[in-house]
Amino acid sequence: MRTVMTAALTLLVGALLCVPAPRPARAAASGPVPAPAGLTSGEVSFKGFGGLTLHGTVLAPEKARGPLPGVVLVTGSGAGVPREHLLTEATEFARRGLAVLIYDKRSAGYSDFRRSYSELADDALGAVRALRSRPGVDPAKVGLWGLSEGGWVAPLAASRSGDAAFVIVVGGNAMTPIRQQVWNEASGLRRAGVSGSLIDHGKRNFARLGADAGLFAEAFFDAQGVLEQVRQPLLGVWGEHDLQTPPADNPPLFARALRRGGNTHFTFRFFPGADHGVHVTPDGGLTRGDALAPGYADLVASWVRDATDGRPPEEGTAPLPKQDHASAEISPSPWWASAWMQAGAFALFIVAFTGYPLVALVRRLRGRTVRPVSRWARLLAGTGLTAAVGLLFYTFYLMAAGRYPDPGPVLAGRPLPWLALQGLAVAAVVGGAATAIAWRRAAGAVPAGEHVRVGLLLAAGAVFVPWAFYWGLLVP
Repeated sequence: MRTVMTAALTLLVGALLCVPAPRPARAAASGPVPAPAGLTSGEVSFKGFGGLTLHGTVLAPEKARGPLPGVVLVTGSGAGVPREHLLTEATEFARRGLAVLIYDKRSAGYSDFRRSYSELADDALGAVRALRSRPGVDPAKVGLWGLSEGGWVAPLAASRSGDAAFVIVVGGNAMTPIRQQVWNEASGLRRAGVSGSLIDHGKRNFARLGADAGLFAEAFFDAQGVLEQVRQPLLGVWGEHDLQTPPADNPPLFARALRRGGNTHFTFRFFPGADHGVHVTPDGGLTRGDALAPGYADLVASWVRDATDGRPPEEGTAPLPKQDHASAEISPSPWWASAWMQAGAFALFIVAFTGYPLVALVRRLRGRTVRPVSRWARLLAGTGLTAAVGLLFYTFYLMAAGRYPDPGPVLAGRPLPWLALQGLAVAAVVGGAATAIAWRRAAGAVPAGEHVRVGLLLAAGAVFVPWAFYWGLLVP
């Protein structure tokens, strides 16, 4: 029953927000990777979660001496990401003496609205087993490297199996995905000059609504709890121009979680002039260059050798990079702001705010005239409906824009569309108050049918006030 109700709610909220239906899983369009100069290339297949067969390529030095340390690269978000996406990293790491496995990410069971870090972790452990069994690879020295979303997946995989000798996270998060995503999207708005209630209320609560409705997969994934279970040495790497992950907030979170689990073998490093994936960036992280940041591949190779040769590094970090705005912890919605309550409030607005003028139109077409309780009621109906519908469309538009939103012209930190919505909300409150006063004064002279019509309108107006405060429309 709960599953059916959740599915129904998801469809309802998705329809209200104009969210497209999940796309069918697609097969990864990839294949064998030719060996770059100085390297060998070998194809592998292995079983992931649910018995799904995944395919990858192992790159290794052409003239290797003795069994090599190995690393499995776990990519970031997206369904069916081909192995070539991480070919630059794999090539540079292999040229520094590592055996590197890159593989095509699953598309089965992975979409915008449905994904499982647990399943992805099982896929990664399948890749670890495949690399450990590879000739020329030391099975005791194979570990995991995870980029972005892979920064949640790789530690989870390592926490489940001692087969992974170490963990490397790049642009990784020790916070919940919803906290990271809201920071990411809010940073894009701040770069456009936006501040105030649109960020502090509108963006945050829209993300929580999506999580409530099942439209934000793994929103509250417990990254801290996972890191407490990681016993392997961990290397965390961030670019100073990371625009997707808070580069200054995450290292202390990683350190605290690892220490709580008794793990002091971690190292954090930051690379100037580098983006989220620690590639060089010419414009502060907006554009990714082809090359890795200078010294990054050397760090990975030397750190892996130390970590797997019985010299696990003790706690070590560097001064945190500059981060203009801190991220904020985001909890699930309270019951009174849940997706069910939001859907109920929106339904009330649609019925009451559209019903008021529609009844008047029907009466006019039938030649009936009923003196309105107050002209202010029209203001409440019109502005309340426009503000409610406009907020959903505008916040969805900003969400769809991702890291590069165009909020429209900005005045004193407020986009003009947002200021317009706030003005409509204030007008709705004024209209509601004036209508309530007029209704009270004329109560004895109001027909019974009009009492129902105005009563429903005022009920919607009363709900509108806390709703508008919650979404930031009545907050500076």
